[in-house]
Amino acid sequence: MSGREELRFQRGDAVVTGAVILAALCCIAAMVFAPRPERTVARVYLKGELIRTAELGKDDTFTVEGEYRNTVVVRDGSIAVTESDCPGADCVHSGRIRTPGRSIVCLPNRMEIRVEGDGLELDAVVR
Repeated sequence: MSGREELRFQRGDAVVTGAVILAALCCIAAMVFAPRPERTVARVYLKGELIRTAELGKDDTFTVEGEYRNTVVVRDGSIAVTESDCPGADCVHSGRIRTPGRSIVCLPNRMEIRVEGDGLELDAVVR
């Protein structure tokens, strides 16, 4: 040997490798067997009063009638206002939503759709 030890796989290397593999398997098991969040629902309010609850897992189409008319479609785990006769139709341009905490609002009709559930995704936390 020329001043350097030979590089060989030692017993400590096997322990560390085993610990890393075990930690990886525990992480995978935690993701696979973690409890699933409760169902995600959309609550539809008209003039501040709850008028309907729609489960996002079930396809549905309904109309919300107030001063104006909004057609609401639940499909593929999301909800959207697809038609509206209100001025501007901003609610239609809101697109499809599925994430808890998101909402669609039609101000002229005083209608709001809120998605609620356990899967709340946060953009940021401020302290």
